[in-house]
Amino acid sequence: MLNQTPPREFILLGLTDIQGLQHFFFVFLLLLYLTSLLGNGAIVLMVIAEPRLHTPMYFFLGNLSCLDIVYSRVTGPKMLTGLLFGHQPISFGGCPAQLHFFHFLGSTEAVLLATMAYDRYVAICNPLRHTLVMSPQTCLLLAAASWSIGFVHAMIHSVMTSQLTFCGHNHIHHFFCDIKPLLNLACSSTSLNMTLLNVITTFVALGSFALIVLSYLYIICFIFHKVRSQEGRWKPFSTCASHLTVVALLYIPVLFNYTPPSSGSSLQRDVQVSLLYSAVTPALNPLIYTLRNHEMRNC
Repeated sequence: MLNQTPPREFILLGLTDIQGLQHFFFVFLLLLYLTSLLGNGAIVLMVIAEPRLHTPMYFFLGNLSCLDIVYSRVTGPKMLTGLLFGHQPISFGGCPAQLHFFHFLGSTEAVLLATMAYDRYVAICNPLRHTLVMSPQTCLLLAAASWSIGFVHAMIHSVMTSQLTFCGHNHIHHFFCDIKPLLNLACSSTSLNMTLLNVITTFVALGSFALIVLSYLYIICFIFHKVRSQEGRWKPFSTCASHLTVVALLYIPVLFNYTPPSSGSSLQRDVQVSLLYSAVTPALNPLIYTLRNHEMRNC
């Protein structure tokens, strides 16, 4: 019979138990973590201090950079400590809190990237109305809506996960508290949680992705129907290259990890894919935007 006493804490088993790989991952992920904090922090400071960057595109980029700073801090310190000292305990209350902030920031980023795609559509297809359509008030409302959708989405998952009963094992086969590893430890029914994971998370991810695709389809149609010169066609694509790269870095692993049916999926695969969008993507975002945007390079 399973022990019905709820655990006081969970144990995060981390990325690997192989000591040589732990040292390698620690150095590599520490560099990524510092790059994320410093790079995104520099972008936020530039967007605030430089008047030339007081535009809708850089307002949303500043939001994205603020988000990535916090996003890195949700999982980074615990992951690095685990690689240095071994399996890490996390309190019974701290686990759903980490889950909440991870999905809050992750889903906010997905919606924010869709908002940035809409801004690119307006700027390229309706340049004369861009300042009117994307007014400061509209930008604030779109940013607030992005953060609010992310918060509500995460709150649903964190509340539903907190209702589960845990007994017996308390070892989480992951480097942070995510939904699927926690569901594997629950001794109560997880069918509703699985449904929410497969339906709501898929809706948020695919809904945002569909808006991005739609925005770029309109941009492509506009460019090939209205712009005649090769140089004129290349310029809009070059301004969108950074955004498209960031979209690919986020959505490829997220769609791979969360949108397929959760049952039968490999835990090790989930850990590896989660590492991409929780550690690698926030570090690469500032590098992509600063290397591709001449306004950022000239600041």
